[in-house]
Amino acid sequence: MTEGWIPEDEWRTIVEHAPIVSVDLLVRFNGGLIFGKRENEPAAGYWFIPGGRVQKRETREEAVHRIAGEELGADVRIIESLGAYEHIYDTADVDGVGGKHYLANGFVVEAESSNLVPDDQHSDLKIFSESPEPLHEYVRQYLQDASTLPEWP
Repeated sequence: MTEGWIPEDEWRTIVEHAPIVSVDLLVRFNGGLIFGKRENEPAAGYWFIPGGRVQKRETREEAVHRIAGEELGADVRIIESLGAYEHIYDTADVDGVGGKHYLANGFVVEAESSNLVPDDQHSDLKIFSESPEPLHEYVRQYLQDASTLPEWP
């Protein structure tokens, strides 16, 4: 399936009334982690990690590989599952719906290569060896919980 696989009016109803199941990826690459500077809500203006919603009949692990390919042009190996997180935002990419609610599943993955070309959600993709600023609080929680990352400043 491709971006926009849910019609806009149906997506609005989902965002307004239901949590969205997603995966977020701490991507180890070239001695650091890949972060993207968010262009859209929620979390516009923050450095965040690649991620996206899980599609129907897609496992979380399948979503990890699809999203790594779509957002980073990367094949990845899953290193660690961090579990589920509750992410509730006051803003959304849909106007007038009262924010967005995710049931986000965090993963640490290793990428062998990446083209690091930003998609339409990010103005920039960069590799960092320490936390960029501004870094969203939800990403900070992933960094604290990951046991397979080197000591993260």
